[in-house]
Amino acid sequence: MSRATFTFDDLKRILLEGSGAPEEGGLEGEILDSEFTDIGYDSLALLETASRIERELGIDLDESVLGDATTPRALVDAVNDHIATAAA
Repeated sequence: MSRATFTFDDLKRILLEGSGAPEEGGLEGEILDSEFTDIGYDSLALLETASRIERELGIDLDESVLGDATTPRALVDAVNDHIATAAA
């Protein structure tokens, strides 16, 4: 079930569903450009997040997405780029 856009709120919901609240940092405030590690999410949490995004949106993200998308803004942008490319 693909949709037109993936939002920061979608990402926050998926992060919380998959990993819960991080021990350090959090998802409140101006975190769009913060590194995931700085807000308490490690590589395993991001793998779970990517898996949930793929299932929810019915897409397959390239392996490089998680390596390149080190901030919430970058991940949201990468998912939206993938949605736009798939729709074209």
